[in-house]
Amino acid sequence: TMKKTVKIKGMTCEHCEKRVLTALNSLPGLKANVSYKKGQAIVSVEGAWDEEAVRNAVSDAGYEVTSIADKKGFLGL
Repeated sequence: TMKKTVKIKGMTCEHCEKRVLTALNSLPGLKANVSYKKGQAIVSVEGAWDEEAVRNAVSDAGYEVTSIADKKGFLGL
């Protein structure tokens, strides 16, 4: 399982959070945990990573991906 941190611009409430969560979780092999307060989603991916599909899903929901990075654990492990 690969994890990514997806920074998302434009989420201001729980409704926004749910829209992004629904959009991301509709992608095959992907499970997301979204926080509008942090302006990000932590995405777990089984199989191939498709950054374009993630960006498009967030965009179609009405928000903007500002960055995507590998999720690091404690001390960068």
